[in-house]
Amino acid sequence: MRVRTLSVLSAAILVLGYAVHAATAASEESEKVPPVEFTKAFMSDQANLDTGKEVWVEQCRHCHGKSAYPGKAPKLKPRKYTADFVYDRVSNGFRKMPGWAEVYSEHELMSVTAWIMSKQFSP
Repeated sequence: MRVRTLSVLSAAILVLGYAVHAATAASEESEKVPPVEFTKAFMSDQANLDTGKEVWVEQCRHCHGKSAYPGKAPKLKPRKYTADFVYDRVSNGFRKMPGWAEVYSEHELMSVTAWIMSKQFSP
């Protein structure tokens, strides 16, 4: 009788654990931010470009600008990039470059991406 009670209790704990795990996973899934969308309107909005330029001047140009110490970071070649590529690198970093997602807002990260991809941009 005691073995049967333990088996039933073990099964109940497993079921409860699975239910909690499934509920947590569903909650985390619903909290995910949808991927950013670089529309033509966003990319050409002068306010966004101005914000992006501010972020560039404040943070990026020290390593990527034309006056940066040679070899510190690669010179940017925006014509070879997509906006999604630039946004990913700025947000998450790459190799020695840190990600800036915890420092800048999503709007600032999108704006610096728009600035780098704009015709006005010059490293």
